[in-house]
Amino acid sequence: MKSLFGHCGLFLAFLFSYTGPAEGQGQSPRASSQGTDCTQIKAHTPQAPSGVYLIQPPRAKKPFKVYCEMRADGGWTVFQRRSGPAVSFNKKWAAYKNGFGDLTKDHWLGLQKVFSVTKDKTKKWTMRVDLWDHEGGTAFAEYKNFRLGNEKAAFKLHVGKYSGNAGDAIRGAYPGIDQNGFGFSTIDRDNDGCSPCIFGDIAENECSSSDGGGWWYSRCGSASLNGDWHPAGDHIGWASGLHWRTWKPPAPYSAKASRMMIKSV
Repeated sequence: MKSLFGHCGLFLAFLFSYTGPAEGQGQSPRASSQGTDCTQIKAHTPQAPSGVYLIQPPRAKKPFKVYCEMRADGGWTVFQRRSGPAVSFNKKWAAYKNGFGDLTKDHWLGLQKVFSVTKDKTKKWTMRVDLWDHEGGTAFAEYKNFRLGNEKAAFKLHVGKYSGNAGDAIRGAYPGIDQNGFGFSTIDRDNDGCSPCIFGDIAENECSSSDGGGWWYSRCGSASLNGDWHPAGDHIGWASGLHWRTWKPPAPYSAKASRMMIKSV
């Protein structure tokens, strides 16, 4: 779906909340609606549409822009969106730390920004993963008590109780590959659990080199949404892709689109 926000921007922003990732939604931040996070903005202004806002979490040195997905269940701060090949996610540590892409299109918000949002200990956070396949289907996974560690801890992932219909791929499609509690890895900074990992007759030392992009790899794991994007007809069997292997087993299935976002509760 392609969206151009003009006079009908409010309607299209509302529509996007229920139809999945759009390819173009140019908007300027609504300075009058800024808050500490998207959940607070939605609570203060229930009719606020989805779009780019300026937020400043407690103790953050300065405000920054985020895309807020305004849904009936609250305002969600989007930190990852994939819908095509336009933005490469094969980036190094600095890019994943600081963020890249267009907030209104495919992007990664930045680990430092996500950390600055979730370190507010007065709130608890839920992470939601939305997935779209190439056949018109959708699925989701939600995790309670989401938070990241600081950079010194390699932005270590913490998630609590799972719910949804996509399966708990973070804890793994089979025992021994739980990604919960691992630091983030990129092609130039390895924090995974392989030293090496043995897959058949293949020894893997760095998951980022095979799975692609940056992620909280363990050994290497069954969740990985930052690999190469693959089109329909060329999306099954690749080691690298947009993988959520509890959702589309057994061969690696690369999703058509993904979105990751958080809200405070």
